[in-house]
Amino acid sequence: MQAPPRPRLVAVAWPLMAELVLGFGVGLLGLWLASRESDVASAAFAMSNNVLGAFFLLFRIVSMGVSVVITQNLGAGHRDGADRLARASLGASTWLGLLAAIVVFSGAGPLLSLLHAPGPVRALGQPYLQVLALALLLDAYNASMSAVMRAHLRTRDAMFNILAMHSVHLLLCLPLMGGVGRWPGLGLPGFAVAMAISRLVGVSAHLWLWKRRLALVPIAHDWWRLHRGVLGPAVHIGLPGAAESIAYRLAMLASLTVVAGMGTASLATHTYASQLMTVIVLFTVSIAFAGEILVGHLVGAGKLHQANRMVRRSLYIGWGVSFLIAVTAASTAHWTLRLFTHDPAIIASATTLLWITVALEPGRTCNVVLVNALRATGDARFPVMVGAVSMLVVMAGGSWLLGRHFGLGLVGVWIAYAADEWVRGLLMVWRWFGLGWVGTARAARRRVVQQRRSLNGAGSVTSASP
Repeated sequence: MQAPPRPRLVAVAWPLMAELVLGFGVGLLGLWLASRESDVASAAFAMSNNVLGAFFLLFRIVSMGVSVVITQNLGAGHRDGADRLARASLGASTWLGLLAAIVVFSGAGPLLSLLHAPGPVRALGQPYLQVLALALLLDAYNASMSAVMRAHLRTRDAMFNILAMHSVHLLLCLPLMGGVGRWPGLGLPGFAVAMAISRLVGVSAHLWLWKRRLALVPIAHDWWRLHRGVLGPAVHIGLPGAAESIAYRLAMLASLTVVAGMGTASLATHTYASQLMTVIVLFTVSIAFAGEILVGHLVGAGKLHQANRMVRRSLYIGWGVSFLIAVTAASTAHWTLRLFTHDPAIIASATTLLWITVALEPGRTCNVVLVNALRATGDARFPVMVGAVSMLVVMAGGSWLLGRHFGLGLVGVWIAYAADEWVRGLLMVWRWFGLGWVGTARAARRRVVQQRRSLNGAGSVTSASP
């Protein structure tokens, strides 16, 4: 049996961080190009991407669960089980991707209307969102295939693939959006066309990496057949995890509806501040993802004390770095916001929102790191049960109460964001440090060991090292 890898948090985290930065950079470029047209175009870009992100959460049902269960199998030395699940993820991705693409393409207009998008924003956002739907199916494959790569600790290979994919996107979106020579370009839909092409490049590279690094070559029926029995443990983890993400997205969309009711200027301010806030959270998310991967390996190997120490270290690093980045972002906002707008009212308002983010970050770090750690142990239901209530009541309800009812505007909405992150973060601290996850971690270890023995016999394990 192959020994589980030693936990190396930073070594796993930095390629994940690079991936997140690259993805954010492409989105930031798209927003910048949209803002060159008008604040209305930038608001349409942001609202459409929020709709797209809500549907992308469907793919997290597969990728999130697949990642956790594969790490547990690999930690227990059960490579055959990991490979069977990797193949099964492709068929699930096909059907989820097709469903999402059809709904987004056919319902782009009504979806934006549901968010109370102003008329000019809806007019620009609808064709952009319809073209984005074409990239959804390919994104479904990339999500599951990259999750498999990371679960095998091939984070650098996944990073280089993401680099290639986003490089293609960047090279194409500039001429497709802004035009070449006398051709005026496609505007916002050009960004979506470039995304679809880059996602096709990503799927092709993933197939090559699966063959060369993991000795995995999918066959025809892997792409359309649903292996319910194989996918069961992954869905058991991925469905609650995706439900938590869906609840967050719904609460965020509800708050965005409140912001949209304040007018285009408020919506643009919210968009610019949210983009800079994303810079702050990238490091925390990369640490959380790395911790999830390594905790899954340690749970599969039965090393729960090491998993506990890993999570504590993740929290300490996340708290320190996210606070420093948040203070830096707020302090420099007066200059960085000028990349998107020169409206002094928007800049002043967005700067205030970023200072609220400084108070928000410690709570979010607890929330993000510990939710991922709990999911890696198999304790996926607790975060969604308690988190959904906070997100829908504190975030969504608080946005309306403070932002509209009490007339605090965007400041009230962002105070609701901070309150929600702290409520959920403290609940996750109670769950993890109260050791409420130990029972599910032990059950996950027993399940993987039993599956390994039933497939390979009690004595030996077939292992194909990548």
